[in-house]
Amino acid sequence: MKFVRYGERGAERPGLIDDDGALRDLSAHVPDIAGEVLTRLGDLARIDPATLPLVAGAPRLGACVGGTRKFICIGLNYADHAAESGLAVPPEPVILAKYTSAICGPNDPILIPRASTKTDWEVELGFVIGKPAKYVTEDRALDHIAGYCLINDVSERAYQIERSGQWSKGKSCDNFGPVGPWLVTPDEVGNFDDLHMWLDVNGKRMQDGSTATMVYRVPFLLSYLSQFFTLEPGDIVSTGTPPGVGLGMTPPTYLRAGDVVELGIAGLGTQRQVCIDDA
Repeated sequence: MKFVRYGERGAERPGLIDDDGALRDLSAHVPDIAGEVLTRLGDLARIDPATLPLVAGAPRLGACVGGTRKFICIGLNYADHAAESGLAVPPEPVILAKYTSAICGPNDPILIPRASTKTDWEVELGFVIGKPAKYVTEDRALDHIAGYCLINDVSERAYQIERSGQWSKGKSCDNFGPVGPWLVTPDEVGNFDDLHMWLDVNGKRMQDGSTATMVYRVPFLLSYLSQFFTLEPGDIVSTGTPPGVGLGMTPPTYLRAGDVVELGIAGLGTQRQVCIDDA
């Protein structure tokens, strides 16, 4: 199934997308797509969508999961992206935090920070934790995933690379974490190891890749992370990006106000963001 959260920011309501692509309201059944609800998405799958109210119009879509406490990114997880960044594939996954204040809806604007000179794009596969995971073995890792989603891991490269310290300050600016449109349950995603992924800027294809070239795969990543800290329902893990980011272009190319970013992953929907200067 495809679960969504819709409505004004901070007041999103739970919903799902039916087989005809229509948005239906789930408010009579759950308060949100968040927390303990994520542990029982299978129960919601037994609801006949035709019995749910249709949502009129085209409301704003929020991030497809609420209540996220940890937003974890994996760096340099595609060998060809590491090469374009001039870096070696790491012997273990690179873990960095994207602070949760960055989370926004899939079509909310990208806010170019006031001092930004190098705001960049990254299409990524995300997975959302459905039940607590601590010291999980790789063969049991998939049991802890509620679903998968599309993420644009927006990054300010000058903040990330040139200003010392950790990468998180270049990853966590406001609206640097568009998530969604849908949280898609594993049964509907199918083979997450071979999903086409793409990103366009102003109609020009910049990234055109596949999760098939990921270095560290989803089960390994979940198991690996769970050795260091407990993963909780609603936590998001963004698994890295294929080549084609602005940093790797000759010359490097970055986002400016007025640019339009569109991206998608097969089966997980699409996003569209207009870049605007942050106030």
